[in-house]
Amino acid sequence: MGSRPTFLIVGAGLAGAKAAQTLREEGFDGRVVLLGEEPERPYERPPLSKGLLLGTTPRRDVYVHDADWYEAKDVELRTATRVTGIDRDARQVVLADGERLGYDELLLTTGSTPRRLDVPGSGLDGVWYLRTAADSDRIAEALTDRAHLVVIGAGWIGLEIAAAARQHGAAVTVVETADLPLQRVLGDEVARVFADLHRQHGVTFHFGVGVRQLQGTGRVSSVLLTDGTQLAADTVVVGVGVQPNVQLAEAAGLKVENGIVTDARLLSSDPHIYAAGDVANAYHPLLDRHIRVEHWANALNGGPAAARSMLGQQVEYARLPYFFSDQYDLGMEYSGWVAPGGYDQVVFRGDPAVVDDGAPEFMAFWIKDGRVLAGMNANVWDVTDQIQALVRAGHGGRAVDLARLSDPRVPLGDLLS
Repeated sequence: MGSRPTFLIVGAGLAGAKAAQTLREEGFDGRVVLLGEEPERPYERPPLSKGLLLGTTPRRDVYVHDADWYEAKDVELRTATRVTGIDRDARQVVLADGERLGYDELLLTTGSTPRRLDVPGSGLDGVWYLRTAADSDRIAEALTDRAHLVVIGAGWIGLEIAAAARQHGAAVTVVETADLPLQRVLGDEVARVFADLHRQHGVTFHFGVGVRQLQGTGRVSSVLLTDGTQLAADTVVVGVGVQPNVQLAEAAGLKVENGIVTDARLLSSDPHIYAAGDVANAYHPLLDRHIRVEHWANALNGGPAAARSMLGQQVEYARLPYFFSDQYDLGMEYSGWVAPGGYDQVVFRGDPAVVDDGAPEFMAFWIKDGRVLAGMNANVWDVTDQIQALVRAGHGGRAVDLARLSDPRVPLGDLLS
């Protein structure tokens, strides 16, 4: 390495851009190189299925930094640049054109890729996946009041797209192999709230069924389900989950298991390679396990944590998983972590029933042995800090009085008193 240290960041999304920003804010005066495959400078992804589709967020507002920020901060941003390999012995990354870039420390923020639908007809025109700003632009063009949209997968992305499409007047059908939307993430009790919300807004669901074939000549015109049902469709959006982009790490011999395995410092099995964002399966000290979190807040906070770790600072990345969603007039925030089926009951504070004149206002808490493992606030604001305090106490072994937890008259802050 030369006299001026070089920190490379592979992956120019939110996590990578925030890592570069943190390096400069922490006083690092070496070379910072940020490499991204997309032709655009780093942007945030939540608006892709929310404000951009609705037309309420201008395209210019999605970018992490202004266009001139990178030059002003002496960050070498290389867009439309693909990294094809990592030479750990030489401490170099290899680019698609054969160029090699040396590094003192390397951060991988390579993100994730939508899982593909493997059925006949999946290559037809009009079949879209949402991951990039360009994807969002294409889908937005199709959301008209004459459109027939079929969404495959009732996860967060699928439901947000369904909500945006209905608000544009499109006819929307959602196909899901589970019995309810978001069932694996939220469990039956809260999943029913989202099913009722979308039905109230005119969405048709087909649960417990998969896709056998996409049909059409050149462009998709219908979706054939495994139970024989045929759905008219001029646009299909597939949202059946993502898979972490671990190819570089795997080829380089890093430890990979549902993402790049890291410790609480976000350090991989190589002493000079770190990982953050969707791609990192990081050890969480409070939860005492490795978890991989695919949401915005993890990129926002994980990138800076990895940057500080690269600088040799004492880092323990222990933020609680957090995500948010906006669907119609329901906005929600979720804090915590629950293994699928790993709770005894859900305690509601407020009425979760969907009403005709608006979305419900409530909180929900996932409970195990009297301990709060996760909490959601729906159309109830400025309570995230209190909910996270309850969740941290719960994962630390402390139980709460469930009757008081369900009582809106009892301040959340008093439950740990």
